[in-house]
Amino acid sequence: MRNQNQPVATEGYPFIALFAFITLVFALLQWSFPTLLALFLTLFTVYFFRNPERCIPADEDAVVAPADGKVIFVGNVLEDRYFQSEAVKVSIFMSVFNVHVNRAPTSGKVVDMFYNKGEFFNAALDKASLQNEQAGILMETEGGSKLLFVQIAGLIARRIVTYPVVGDLLKRGMRYGLIRFGSRVDVYFPSGTEVLVRVGERTVAGESVLAYLK
Repeated sequence: MRNQNQPVATEGYPFIALFAFITLVFALLQWSFPTLLALFLTLFTVYFFRNPERCIPADEDAVVAPADGKVIFVGNVLEDRYFQSEAVKVSIFMSVFNVHVNRAPTSGKVVDMFYNKGEFFNAALDKASLQNEQAGILMETEGGSKLLFVQIAGLIARRIVTYPVVGDLLKRGMRYGLIRFGSRVDVYFPSGTEVLVRVGERTVAGESVLAYLK
C-alpha cells in the first residue's frame, strides 16, 4: 500500500511540483511578491501532505483514531448500512492544518467497502455524515467484532483516496488513505462499546485510543 514510509504523501507530489515550478518562473522574472506567495504555497503544500511516523499502541484491543483532528461527535446513532441497529459513533473533524493521511483504527480484514457521491457541506455539520461524498470500510477483527469507518469529504475537500480493496488485511495504525483539504472521519462501534474520548478533545491518528473492543 502507498505512503507507508514516505515523509510526504505521494498524492501531494503533483501539487508541490506545480507550485515549485511557478515559484521558479516568478523568481527568474524577478517578481518579488508573486515569488514569495508561490513559495509559501509550495511550503504549505508540503506541510499539508506531510506523513509523519506514529507510535502505535501495543494493546491489540485498542481502537486508535483514524485521523488527526478534533472530536465533534460522540453518541449513539442508528447505523442501517451494515449494523442494522444502534451503534456508537465517533466523528473527527480535520482542518487544513491537520495531517490528512488516515490510519486503520484496528487490525482486521476488509469485508466490504462503499463509495457514495454526494454534497460538499461543511464537514463539521451533522448532515455531512449522510449527505456528503464519502467512502467507507467495514472491517472484521480476528475476534469477530465489526467496525465501520467512513471518510467524508467536506466544504473544500474534493478528493477521497482509499487504498485497500475487499479481502485486504490491515494492521492497526497502518496508513490506508487520505482526504485532500479538510474533512472528517466517522467511526462506528458495536452498541455498548465504551468510548474513551469526548467532544472537543484532539486526536492523533494511530496513537490516540478511542475505545477498547470487548
